[in-house]
Amino acid sequence: MRAFGRAQALAAALVVLGLAAGGCSTDPSGPPAASATDPAGSGRPSAPAAGGTPSAGSAPTSGATPLEPLPAAVPAPLAPYYAQGLAWQRCDSGFECTTFRVPLDYDHPGDGDLTLAAARAVAEPEGSDAGSLSGSPSAAASPGAKLGSLLLNPGGPGGSAIEYLEAAARTYDRGVRARYDLVGLDPRGVGRSNPVSCLSGDRMDAYTAVDLNPGDQHGIDALIAADREFAEGCRQQAGAALGHLSTVEGARDMDVLRALLGDEKLNFVGKSYGTFLGATYAGLFPSRAGRLVLDGAMDPALDSVTGNRAQAGGFETAWAAFAKDCAKREDCPLGRTEQEAGEQLTALLAGVHAGSLPTTGNGRRLTGAQATTGVIEAMYADFLWPQLRAALAGAKAGDGTGLLKLSDDYYGREADGSYPNLMFANTAVNCLDLPAPFGGPEDVQRAVPEFERVSPHFGRDMAWMALACTYWPVRATGAAHTIRAAGAAPVVVIGTTRDPATPYAWAQSLAGQLESGRLLTFDGDGHTAYGRHSTCVDTAVNRFLLTGEAPEQGKRCER
Repeated sequence: MRAFGRAQALAAALVVLGLAAGGCSTDPSGPPAASATDPAGSGRPSAPAAGGTPSAGSAPTSGATPLEPLPAAVPAPLAPYYAQGLAWQRCDSGFECTTFRVPLDYDHPGDGDLTLAAARAVAEPEGSDAGSLSGSPSAAASPGAKLGSLLLNPGGPGGSAIEYLEAAARTYDRGVRARYDLVGLDPRGVGRSNPVSCLSGDRMDAYTAVDLNPGDQHGIDALIAADREFAEGCRQQAGAALGHLSTVEGARDMDVLRALLGDEKLNFVGKSYGTFLGATYAGLFPSRAGRLVLDGAMDPALDSVTGNRAQAGGFETAWAAFAKDCAKREDCPLGRTEQEAGEQLTALLAGVHAGSLPTTGNGRRLTGAQATTGVIEAMYADFLWPQLRAALAGAKAGDGTGLLKLSDDYYGREADGSYPNLMFANTAVNCLDLPAPFGGPEDVQRAVPEFERVSPHFGRDMAWMALACTYWPVRATGAAHTIRAAGAAPVVVIGTTRDPATPYAWAQSLAGQLESGRLLTFDGDGHTAYGRHSTCVDTAVNRFLLTGEAPEQGKRCER
C-alpha cells in the first residue's frame, strides 16, 4: 500500500515475507497481503468504517482531476520496447526469471533505458496436490484452457513482487494456478529492478530512532536533519532514475510486460499500494484491463495531508480493536477495559519518548519513535497481537526488546543490521506521486491538533512522519486525481472494515470512482482480506479470476 510520508511504508509491511509493517502482508496460510501505508485516500464523502472510528479524511472528488487514458495504439518511439523477446531462465527459487527494457522517460524514450526483472510460476497442470485457499473453487471445479498471465503486486510502494511470488505462489488456489502463469514484476526502483538505495545500515538505525514527537526546536532540527540526510543519500545513489519512479510509469511498464507475455489484456491482483498501481493501469489502458482485483484499496483522489490524516485514523481504529480484544485476555498488560488500555499505552509511549529503554542481544536502546512503530506494525494483522501483548508487557517492565523487534520488522531490518530496499523505494515513489503534504515544521505543528483528534495515540507521530517529502530533491510529477477507467471490464475492489493502513472509506471511494468498480467488503481486522481470513472473500475472488463473474455490488463477507 502506499504511504504518504516519512516511513510511510506503513502500508508496505510485508509481514509474511518478514519485511515488516510497511504496506503489505497477512496470514502465513495464504497469499501475503500487502501491508502498511498506502497512497491517496478517498475521493467522495464516505461513511465511517463499520465497527470503528471514522476515517476522517475523505474529500469530495469534485476537485480532483480525472486520470485520462493513453492512446490505444502504441506510439512509434515505444514500438521497440513492445517488440522485445523474453528469455526465461530457471531461478534459484525454482521459478523462471527474465529481464526486459523500458524507457527511463516515456516522454523521451531516447534518454536511456531501465532494466526490469520479473519472475513467473508457470501454470500447474490440473490435478496437482498442492494446497489451496480454503473455500475456493478447486481445479476440478474450474476446468478449461489456460487464461494467460496473472500479475501480482504486494504493495508498498517498495514491496518486491518477485519475493511475494516466491512466498505466495504455492498457496494460491489450485484452479487459479492451473489456469494462470503467476507473474511477479519488481517495479522500477524496487527489489531487482534498478533498486533505489539511500542509507547504510547504521545510518538507517539512526534514522529509525529519531524522535517523531519533537518537544522543542532541538528535536525538530534533529528530525529535519535526518530527513535531509535520507533525501540526499537517495539523490546521490539513484541519480536520474529518482525522477522516474512514479506509479504512472510503473503502470506503463506493466503494459510493456503484458505485451511481451503475449496477453491481450492484463490480469492482476494488487494488495495495498498494488491497488493504486492496478487502478492506474485501468485508468491509462481501460481497453486492456482484464480481471483486476484490488485488495486493501487506496483512493487516488486524496491529497497527501488528507491521506496521512485518514491513515492515522485507520490505525486508531485498529488499535481500538486490539485494545478491546486485549482487555479480555489474562496476559493483557494494559488493564481490563478498552479505555484503561488506551490510557496505559499513552503513558507507556510517553515514558519511552522521555527516556529510551534497554534491549537485550545487541546493545541497542528502544526510542519513542521505535516504540510507536512497533505498535503500528502489530496493527497490520491480528495474528501479531499476541506478540504485541508480550512486547508491551516487557516494555512496562523496563525491557524494550519486544517492541524493538516489531519496529525492526516494520522496516525489514536484518539480523546483520542491513535494510532492504523497501523503505527507500517507498519514499521515492510517494514523493513523486503527490506534492509534499507540508512546507515545513510550522505546517506540521498547525496540523497536529487535527491529526490527534482523529488518532489520539498515533496522530502526532504520523503528522511528523509526513515531513520527509518536504526535503525531497525531485519535484513531484503527480497529483491527487480520480480514476474512472471508462470501458474497462469489472474491477473488484476489496475493503476491510477495520483495515489500519487503507481505511475502508478508501475502498468505498475507489469502487465508486471506477465506472465498472465492484465493492467487496470484509467485516474484520487487519490489512487486506484475500487469502487471509475469509472463505467468502476467497471464493468470490477465485470465481472472478477463473470465470470473470464479479461479485454482486455491495457483497459483504465475514470470516
